[in-house]
This record gives sequence, structure tokens and C-alpha cells, in this order.
Amino acid sequence: MSQKIMQHNSFDNQEITEINMTPFVDIVLVILIIFMVTATFVSQGKIPLTLPQAQNTQNQEEKEKTITISLTKDGTFYFDEKLATLADIQLQLQTLKDKNPQIILRSDSQTPFEYVVQIIDTCKKYNLTSFAIQTDKNTN
Repeated sequence: MSQKIMQHNSFDNQEITEINMTPFVDIVLVILIIFMVTATFVSQGKIPLTLPQAQNTQNQEEKEKTITISLTKDGTFYFDEKLATLADIQLQLQTLKDKNPQIILRSDSQTPFEYVVQIIDTCKKYNLTSFAIQTDKNTN
């Protein structure tokens, strides 16, 4: 006298009609956070400088060709994040003068002013008129 009991589960025969979006949303949010964190590091220059502060600052929008010239406090020059001499920078600016690129000068606040003047004179020599000095906004 054995009885067979057959259990029937109503979920066995149903097809899944909805996709669980929770894991997808989790992954997208993690990727978004990673992107936001890395984007802030990209916008800052790679050469560590203590920029001078200014009361009135403006955000500089990126143009097609932007050249960044950095000066460290010991007088070392960098042209677009690459170590360079003043002669190298003069040669590079001479070749780019027809394109009239936007030049951003990043100088450490402790850099002797003579180095800054040398870069400005070089820009004037090649008639490069789109020129800016990058500073940090004064928080006082």
C-alpha cells in the first residue's frame, strides 16, 4: 500500500518574462563612480606644482590644441608633461605658431620669475596671442 504523492510546483513550467535589473544597475553605478574619480585626476596636471592663488579666476575651456608649459620651483621646464629645455620649447612653439594654439603656463608659486618671463617672451616672439597663466582660486 504505497501511495505516490506527486507534488506540483507552479513555478516549474513558467518562463521568466522579466529581467532582474538590480545587478545591471549596480554595475553601472560602480563604473560611473570609477569614471568620476579618474576624471578628476586626468584634469589636473601630472607635474606636482604649488600654483599661485588669484582672486578672480575663470575656467578655461579646452580648445582644439592646448599646449601646457609647466615650470617647477627649481626652474625645470615641461612641455606638454614632457621634460624640456628652453631651447626645446622655443623650437616647439616656432613649429606651432601657424596653428596659434592655446598656451597654458603652469608655474610653481616658488619659481623664479625670470623663467616665467622667458616663456612669455618666447610666446611674444612667435606672436602666440592665446595665452593663460593657470592659478588656484584663493579660498580666503
